Amino acid sequence: MALNDPLGDMIARIHNAQMRSKAKVSTPSSRLRMNVLDVLKSEGFIRGYAAVEHSNGHAELEIELKYFDGEPVIREISRISKPGRRVYASVKALPRVNNGLGVAILSTPKGVMADHDARDANVGGESSARSSSGKTVIEMMQTE
Repeated sequence: MALNDPLGDMIARIHNAQMRSKAKVSTPSSRLRMNVLDVLKSEGFIRGYAAVEHSNGHAELEIELKYFDGEPVIREISRISKPGRRVYASVKALPRVNNGLGVAILSTPKGVMADHDARDANVGGESSARSSSGKTVIEMMQTE
């Protein structure tokens, strides 16, 4: 089965696992997913992740979800830029997520990074997804 939107699939898996209060969720491994998970971990939205190699040769990422007082840290997560509709933003037009309290994740020519790092590096990107936790929103962005 061909998967047209692997990042959207990972976001849906995280959302569904948190709705069921799961401690971990698995998703097929890819470099883009690992880079996005690195940013999510560094920004404190997930506990971490581990690459798991199965005997059939398929690799998966096992994501440890994070909860605070029984509530998931990521309260809302959704995809912005989709395969049929790409949304780009220049460095000057990068969205301010929740008036600066949130985090946007960008895949830029300089790699996957948080929006504040992209502003520091003076690069824009493609808006891929948005998520929020209490006061924090994550927007995932990507460039090609």
